[in-house]
Amino acid sequence: MSEFKLISAMTPKGDQPRAIRQLVEGFRAGQKEQVLKGVTGSGKTFTMAHVIAQLGLPTLLISHNKTLAAQLYSELKEFFPENAVEYFVSYYDYYQPEAYIPHTDTYIEKDASINEDLDRLRLSATSSVLSRKDCIIVSSVSCIYGLGAPEDWQGLLVTIAKGVPEERDKFLSSLISLQYERVDTELRRGTFRVRGGRIDLLPSYGQNPYRIDFGPQEIERITLLDPVKLTAIREIEKLAIYPAKHFVTPGERIEAAIVSIEQEMKEHVKKLTTEGKDLEAKRLESRTQYDLEMLREVGYCSGVENYSRHLSGRAAGSTPYTLIDYFPKDFLIIIDESHQSVPQIRGMFNGDASRKKVLVDHGFRLPSALDNRPLRLPEFEAKVKQCLYVSATPGPYEMGRVKEVAEQLIRPTGLMDPEIEVRRTEGQIDDLIAEVRARAQKGERTIVTTLTKKMAEDLSRYLKEIGIHVNYIHSEFDAFERVEILRDFRLKKYDCLIGVNLLREGLDLPEVSLVVVLDADKEGFLRSDVSLIQIAGRAARHLNGKVIMYGDKVTDSMKRAIDETLRRRKIQGDYNVANKITPVSIQKEIKDGIEQWKKAEEFVHDVVHESGKEYEAKNYLAFLKTRMEASARALEFDKAARYRDEIRRLEGDTSSSVLKGAPTLAKSKKRKGAKG
Repeated sequence: MSEFKLISAMTPKGDQPRAIRQLVEGFRAGQKEQVLKGVTGSGKTFTMAHVIAQLGLPTLLISHNKTLAAQLYSELKEFFPENAVEYFVSYYDYYQPEAYIPHTDTYIEKDASINEDLDRLRLSATSSVLSRKDCIIVSSVSCIYGLGAPEDWQGLLVTIAKGVPEERDKFLSSLISLQYERVDTELRRGTFRVRGGRIDLLPSYGQNPYRIDFGPQEIERITLLDPVKLTAIREIEKLAIYPAKHFVTPGERIEAAIVSIEQEMKEHVKKLTTEGKDLEAKRLESRTQYDLEMLREVGYCSGVENYSRHLSGRAAGSTPYTLIDYFPKDFLIIIDESHQSVPQIRGMFNGDASRKKVLVDHGFRLPSALDNRPLRLPEFEAKVKQCLYVSATPGPYEMGRVKEVAEQLIRPTGLMDPEIEVRRTEGQIDDLIAEVRARAQKGERTIVTTLTKKMAEDLSRYLKEIGIHVNYIHSEFDAFERVEILRDFRLKKYDCLIGVNLLREGLDLPEVSLVVVLDADKEGFLRSDVSLIQIAGRAARHLNGKVIMYGDKVTDSMKRAIDETLRRRKIQGDYNVANKITPVSIQKEIKDGIEQWKKAEEFVHDVVHESGKEYEAKNYLAFLKTRMEASARALEFDKAARYRDEIRRLEGDTSSSVLKGAPTLAKSKKRKGAKG
């Protein structure tokens, strides 16, 4: 019997029951991979929740986007309030990887700002999946990056119980081996405090401290405390304490690793010397010797992850441990928006390897640093037990791995996919203007997609000059600016919105009744059949939804998109007739139009205790510091001085002033060009 308890006032409707049944029966029959092909607005997340509940397997849900991951996390927390729903994304607020640029002889040192709360959630995720069967982890592609060995992490687990004999000093030694830090004053995450026979402990993965009271022979009491007042909430009988960090290594393993690192250093130094790279050889020897001294003295060094293969005892070139290894033998992987997530998983390895190879070739790192890496796609595939790909437009990779697809084409409102019309490019701007004005008179909105940012800006400027309320949006706007523009769009401040890529999966704009695609006949990524279907989906929430593609020929991508739309419309129309359903437009309050963004923003605020603008300001300061250091290394001292002065100005302001005075990177770029 499943340990997952799905709680919702909704019940599966349309073709959701058939899709759920097909997927569950397929996995129970032993199918390794399946595809859920669901149109925009058909309730794919609800279907996923039912599949999880009925299969009863621990689940890893991967999203290509942190914001969408946050949205999925909040939705699944509502569906499964009694189960362990966890969040696992990169724990960096800011991350500048170590790199070397040979042609300018510029070495960029690793610079990172770790978000303690996201780190806590990551540790909470691993502890939950190791201790509970009813666990769902919502993750970004961070889950394919290296972690410590799960057997080491679980092997160092310390379990205590009330009334069981336990020596206080032995317990304190155990906490030190788990990389907990002893403090005398403030109790922080991953620390403990000792007062005679009383120990206060705040686990690295928890929010509430524990108090352990030792008697002469045994543990007398274990108490869960209020995190602020440190008053007792309740007594507990047992407590399991996991390590404070993901990378933990038993003491004997460190000694063996030091010997192994030293041997590799000697071999690579000799190789570099033979190749005539005396400077690189000396650099590598000096850096590695320093790291070895740190490992001997404190068991840790800066960049310790580059020695992870030695510390975990793995062979050269072997597959690193990742979050996936923490799951039990039987588990389910769901890849959301698979047409974007799978290519992202595929591409992580090559980008990481090319950067580190330069560091190795120039004596900054040992070759074993290449083994601290994300998974290759074949390695990821080997770890998959059962996988569900979810997308409105599954890619060739997913479709080529399954025999049949579970389709979810029916929307609860009865809405059908919008009609698609192809028009010639001659006189297209005048035709576009007439269409926008006609829709505006009815209180409806229009989206226009172009191929370039400049085209979006120029068209926006032209339409504005002839009296149309219009704005543009593209990648140089940060996430929060996009939210404001989209909100104004729904509030009728604009009748038309122009952009290059408006394919924000899951974004609700119910007032949009017309989507216009300029240069639809220019084959490429932005005009592929997948992109065209996604673009068309922006008009799928309005009863009068329509798509106009301007082009002088019908490309293969256009034909596939049109044929797929016609196929869906026939199925949807037949269903409406058979069930006597009259389609109606989706009606939502303005706040719900960007609900996923707002929910994600609220979630991030709850987690990291800062607003989106505070987060952007922090990133902007980190960017300025990086540019200042790079300019100084390049002997461009006038630039470095300007960056320094800007940093001092921002850091000298109050926090509210910083937020008003610190433009995001997007804003700083936009000031250089004209804005339509």
